[in-house]
Amino acid sequence: MDKLPVKDLITQIEALCAENAELKRQLADQAAEIQMLRDKLSGGGNGSSAAPFIKPNRAQRREAERQQRKGRSQSFVRKCDVPTKEIRHEVQNCPNCGRKLKGGWEHSRRQTIEIPDTPIEIVDHIFIARRCGVCGKVHIPKLGIADGVVGKCRVGPRLMSLIATLAIAKRMPLRSIQKLLESLYEVHISLGEITEILHKVAGFAQHIIQWILRQIRGSPHAHCDETGWREDGMNGYLWSLSTPGLRYFHFVCSRAGAVAKSLLGMCFTGVLVCDFYKGYNLYDGPIQRCWVHYLRDLKKLAEANPDNENVCKWVESIKDIYKAAKKIARRGFIEAIRVEFRQKLEMKLMATAQPYLNDKSAPQRILAQRIEKHLGELFTFVAYPGCPSGNNAAERAIRPAVVARKVSGGTRSKNGSNTRTALMSVFGTWTLQGKDLLDACHNMIIESQGQIEITAQ
Repeated sequence: MDKLPVKDLITQIEALCAENAELKRQLADQAAEIQMLRDKLSGGGNGSSAAPFIKPNRAQRREAERQQRKGRSQSFVRKCDVPTKEIRHEVQNCPNCGRKLKGGWEHSRRQTIEIPDTPIEIVDHIFIARRCGVCGKVHIPKLGIADGVVGKCRVGPRLMSLIATLAIAKRMPLRSIQKLLESLYEVHISLGEITEILHKVAGFAQHIIQWILRQIRGSPHAHCDETGWREDGMNGYLWSLSTPGLRYFHFVCSRAGAVAKSLLGMCFTGVLVCDFYKGYNLYDGPIQRCWVHYLRDLKKLAEANPDNENVCKWVESIKDIYKAAKKIARRGFIEAIRVEFRQKLEMKLMATAQPYLNDKSAPQRILAQRIEKHLGELFTFVAYPGCPSGNNAAERAIRPAVVARKVSGGTRSKNGSNTRTALMSVFGTWTLQGKDLLDACHNMIIESQGQIEITAQ
């Protein structure tokens, strides 16, 4: 074999070295590409080759969620109630080998809420008569509210409060209340006795009702509304006066505006918030007509004329004026500026309604005429701070009475109407004030009966 010259050997070695370097570079590129594919498959850079839906990188995901989650001022987890009784549950013997188990530690807790299965408490009051050895007179003790006795009624104050709450606040029929008491407490109370209990509770509420009416008459603004009611099959009207924290109801057969004027009394000088019923025109003070009713009529007008572009634009222009008035009312302007804004809004609203007042072919003619008729009563809330623009408070106050009327059909006597309105007034007021209805009614009975006992002495 012929030996290659040294020069050729050197050239061959250099070629092999260059080829080796190229192979190493390709190997490094392939290793980097493999690592990149592994990272994409594993969802991270930990070298796992599993797909995300098989084994996700939970640590990185939880860390990202923790960083994106907003801080909370309090926990929204349901808190445990204060227990009234604790029951320990222990395994006495090992289920595998049967060995007796001792000691242990608290592993966890679980709460259950249950009503007690106890009958109603029936108290027999025994009167012991004693004769005085000096004067010879016989003395018999007298019972009062401190002994759990309300007058000559055999029902205690707590049961009276429960019956009144179920009948008025929960709108349960008397027969349903009777059956509920039999199921829960195994006590039978006749329907006539339940009715008399409601009359007694209404009698205890008279001093609170008078206080409610005085407070409403002295408030800066009051809501008024009325709805139909039936007494012994005859149609009448249930009137409502409301403030943010008070409610008062009164039944009368008339819907005349004189009823609202007499309810408000001579001392009421605030703003009367009402709907567009003309009976409220008898009030001499400032009136705020309900924009909620008017906006509802505007919506009906737009829905009835969807293809009339002129009507839709007119409705939107009225809404824009009202939104501007609401923005002004929320600003803390002084009285003079508020009056000036009110005048400008009234002029702008009247200019919007003017072209359609006498146009009998215009669908918006009726609503435009309503603007002309009540122009001075639509933006009263702009001039009087705190006055609402709608009569929603009266609507919410009278809605439970409407539901009760549909269930019961009304009342059957004058005494029943007075009882219903009295209890609706006190329970409606307690609801607005956020009081517990059972406790409030119970306290009212105790205070009223205590005052009666003091007066009798």
